[in-house]
Amino acid sequence: MAIRTVRTVGDAVLEKKCREVKEMTPRIEELIDDMFDTMYENNGVGLAAPQVGVLRRVIVVDTGDDPRVLINPVIVESDGEQTGEEGCLSYPGKYGIVTRPMHVVVEGLDREMNPVRMEAEGLLARDFCHEIDHLDGKMYMELVEGDIKDAAAEAAAAEETDE
Repeated sequence: MAIRTVRTVGDAVLEKKCREVKEMTPRIEELIDDMFDTMYENNGVGLAAPQVGVLRRVIVVDTGDDPRVLINPVIVESDGEQTGEEGCLSYPGKYGIVTRPMHVVVEGLDREMNPVRMEAEGLLARDFCHEIDHLDGKMYMELVEGDIKDAAAEAAAAEETDE
């Protein structure tokens, strides 16, 4: 297991569509393990394979309750609406306001290549939507309502105000 380099905005790999995974191989197993390590090292709650330079339809998510792997994920149902702050490991230190579904149903394959169907609400639903977008070459900035904000600049300004 290893920490991989997270690709950032401007890297062409983030703009490409990913290929489906046809079978579990040692390389895909290693990719999944490395994705979890990389996500945790960077304090993320989700990571998609293109964010580590691999154009395969694989995501990992962990919003604090149960780490999940989804291979070839597809959102098959969505409803409701939630609007909130969203950031991305591929655009470090930035965030914006994004509206996503409140509830989604996702189908795909688990690590053993068995079909799975998962329901998610709130943060987990947001996470699934965000990571699946990456697999299609889309980034959250395309959905931001208003301006993209700089967390470091805001923290520095708040610190100056406190002095």
